[in-house]
Amino acid sequence: MLLFFTVLSDWIYSGAILLSTMLILSVISKRSYPRLTVGPPFSFRASISSYRVALMLITCLCILAVDFTIFPRRYAKTETYGTSLMDLGVGSFVLANAVVSREARDISSVNWITGLKATTPLFLLGFIRLVTTRGVDYQVHVTEYGVHWNFFFTLAAISVLTSFCHIPAKHSGIIGFAVLIGYQTWLVNGLNTYLLSDERGADIISQNKEGVFSIFGYWGMYLLGVHLGYHLFYTKKTSISRSSTRAIARVFLVSFLLWVLTILLDNYVERISRRLCNMPYVTWVLAQNLQAVGIFMLSAYIPASGLSSLEEAFDRNLLPTFLLANVLTGVVNLWVDTIFISPAPSLVIMIAYAFALSAAMGAVHFSGVRLKFW
Repeated sequence: MLLFFTVLSDWIYSGAILLSTMLILSVISKRSYPRLTVGPPFSFRASISSYRVALMLITCLCILAVDFTIFPRRYAKTETYGTSLMDLGVGSFVLANAVVSREARDISSVNWITGLKATTPLFLLGFIRLVTTRGVDYQVHVTEYGVHWNFFFTLAAISVLTSFCHIPAKHSGIIGFAVLIGYQTWLVNGLNTYLLSDERGADIISQNKEGVFSIFGYWGMYLLGVHLGYHLFYTKKTSISRSSTRAIARVFLVSFLLWVLTILLDNYVERISRRLCNMPYVTWVLAQNLQAVGIFMLSAYIPASGLSSLEEAFDRNLLPTFLLANVLTGVVNLWVDTIFISPAPSLVIMIAYAFALSAAMGAVHFSGVRLKFW
């Protein structure tokens, strides 16, 4: 991952073709084994876990790599419209949480009081990030979320909305689309001009307009993720009556349809914008992530495939991994002026960073500790 995001970035397509070919050959070579059948509802739990761990590792690598010149600028976040690798990060986080949420698994939702208590750590992390970044004069792009807002506040807002609005998984898709259509209509009727302008009033909403208004887009994405997770992975119909081949084909088919919808929205409604979290951005994130999940699900055809020890270590402590990565990123930026580091030392620093992160989470996992803050 690290090499393809840095010094081998010009060979990313060749690498993807090579790895895909190796996967297909691995599947073909195992055809002599008994065909895998789908069992209980969590038959594809390992695939989902691998996808979430890969997403976390990519995020942790990119948040530091983007500060070095060896990280291609085409992978960095766009300012207004367009797509890039890092534009996928925030949306993918929301979707990954939705797919494995209590609602998607058809588990009784907690009451709103318990939901608010569970949201408290996210608000706390948001305020800690706000204070620390200002305290050390860390570079923050105001146009991303606003003056005071950050992604922890967005996650907290989604959690609060979900706690107050108990929407069953079978209805969350319709509600999610309704929210996105309403928000997109608002955007094309003038809201996008306001959000993309430099205009900021003295009130808290105007100061953080990007973060506040994008909540509608992210909540709509979350509801769609719950709906897709429920119907693709957790219903009894999916887990019992469908073969593994049909389940994987179903995921790829939904991804293809979302790609078509994304192209239509991007060309005829509004261009994709992470900053606005508009409807084309939501469908793009859904299409990309379901495509990735489908590829991970192909491992079901390889006998004895499952989570590696390192994947298990990260999977047990995803949020602590992200928090530690943010701390290490801050330390590196305070220690060296990353923009002036040449490629070779940059790569050495990145490798040391990745090793330190892996070693720390591996040690926590080996000790049998699961870091859960609430």
